[in-house]
Parts: sequence; structure tokens; C-alpha cells
Amino acid sequence: MEVLQIDVGGKLAHFRKYYANNTAMSFSIPPRTTLMGMLAGMLGRPRDSYYEELSSERIRIGIRVMHPIKKTFHRLNLLKIVGKGDFDGSNGRIQTPFEVVSGLSISRDMVVYRVYVSCYELGTETFTKLKQSVLERQFQYALTFGTANFTASLISATLITEAQQNEATGWVVIHSAMPSEAVEQLDFDRQRTEDTLQLIEEELLPGDFVSNFDRELRRMDRVLFSTTASGIRVKLNKPFYTLEQGSETQHILFME
Repeated sequence: MEVLQIDVGGKLAHFRKYYANNTAMSFSIPPRTTLMGMLAGMLGRPRDSYYEELSSERIRIGIRVMHPIKKTFHRLNLLKIVGKGDFDGSNGRIQTPFEVVSGLSISRDMVVYRVYVSCYELGTETFTKLKQSVLERQFQYALTFGTANFTASLISATLITEAQQNEATGWVVIHSAMPSEAVEQLDFDRQRTEDTLQLIEEELLPGDFVSNFDRELRRMDRVLFSTTASGIRVKLNKPFYTLEQGSETQHILFME
């Protein structure tokens, strides 16, 4: 099986939690729907036109955190809008909490995600076009991490042609985000030293849209992931995939 491995990095990120209406809270990793938008931008697809083309029945998407990340709240001094005539600032301003994803040191570190893309038979044509766009770096739209002002860039892209599927028979370190329902047992060592401390999060993320151009959610994904690049030692109840590139070996699952 072919897997397209894409490393994307930026200084800051914000993936808004759609159910938070009084504060702009952020997911730690981009949901599958956000990753669909990033891939659609690489392909040059118009807004909201790609829901069926990049659905989980056609395109398989996984993600991994490559550098340790953290989230912090900041205050944005926004215009206070009550009526139509308030866009000139005459009604004053209001401070709104805004959550930002960054590296452990905002001044020195980057936010880097590794995106894994593969396909089912129905998505072969789209996957072929995506490989060409990414490997030749012929993007139609710029990459961003959630909001337009949090720009991102392609760090590297690799096509792994021989990803191996493995049956879950014992303990294995999974490096990507994984569906929570796939985890039978979790090995979490709280006695690690500070420089190798493993931090694990679980999130309920948007997974697919209904193909009605209205951003209506069709499926949610409950995923488990590490906020560092170290991976998580687990026992699984479903097959996983092994990617080998030089001296590096990765074990991954897709968000599905």
C-alpha cells in the first residue's frame, strides 16, 4: 500500500472547537475535516466542494505530532459588534480569550505535524492527483494552520510505496493519533524523566461532512494521541501499518 507522508510546519496554530461559542478554544491537532481542507487546497478545490471526494470512504488520513506542543490562552482586542453600525469601532472593543497551539518555547520552537494520506479504491484518482501536487509542490492555495494569519509551509513530502499491514498481537508503539476504540490497553509510565515525559490527550474531533455544502457533520472521531513525537505503547484490537524509511520505523493508524 502506498502512503504519502507530508510534514507541515508553522509558528502557531489554532483549530477552533466548533462547540465553544464564548471563547475561541482550540484542538491540539487538526481534525480530519481540517486536514481535508488542507488537502483540498493543495488540489485547488473550491470551498466546500470536496466533502465527498475526500470522505473517509475514499481517502484515508492520519496525523502525528512531530515536536512537543502546548496550548496557551491570549486576549484579542476585538471590535464590540452589537448592530450594523459598529464596524467603525464606535461601540468600543471587547477582549476575547483565544487559545493558541505552539511549541514549548514560542520564540524558538515550531509546530510540526506529519500527515499520512492513503486511499481506498474509490479514491485512487484523487490520490494520484494529490501525489503529483505534493511531490512536485504545485499548490493552488497557501497552507495555514486553522486561521488565515497562522501560515504554514511544507517541510518535506515522501511517498512510501510499501506500507505493511500488521495484525495486532501484542504491545506496539503507535506514533500517530489513533481511534480510541482501537485501543484495548494503554501502557502509561508516569515515572519517565523530564526530558522524555509522555503527555497523552484524547479528543472528540470532526471526521466527515455531509455532502450538502453546509459544513454539517456526518461523523465524529474520538482519538488518542501523544503531544510529543515519542508515540504511545498500546495493545490494539485492529490492524496497524508499519512505514519504513531509511533507519526510521513508524507504526500508524488512520483516523477512521
